[in-house]
Amino acid sequence: MKKIEAIIKPFKLDEVRESLSELGISGLTVTEVKGFGRQKGHTELYRGAEYVVDFLPKAKIEVVISDDKVEAAIEAIIKAAHTGKIGDGKIFVTPVEHVVRIRTGEINDEAV
Repeated sequence: MKKIEAIIKPFKLDEVRESLSELGISGLTVTEVKGFGRQKGHTELYRGAEYVVDFLPKAKIEVVISDDKVEAAIEAIIKAAHTGKIGDGKIFVTPVEHVVRIRTGEINDEAV
């Protein structure tokens, strides 16, 4: 099993969720986060005063899936989240050693 974490632009969240649902991936966790990479924030005007926004709003999607669905899920996220502009985000894939569903006690693939 693998855990996929994707940091994307918030307005792309629904498209990514729909793309993953089409693959049969039903469970995911979404967190509103802030951060920056090469984008390094930007400058905004508020009531005539200029200020720097260092951390930009992003959405973090986390999903744990079986190894055979990883490549398809990555492709679905890329296709749905891509705008071609700086700040589209990143995808991180890490191994998951053990999963337990608390309610039933199911483990690993049965728990996902």
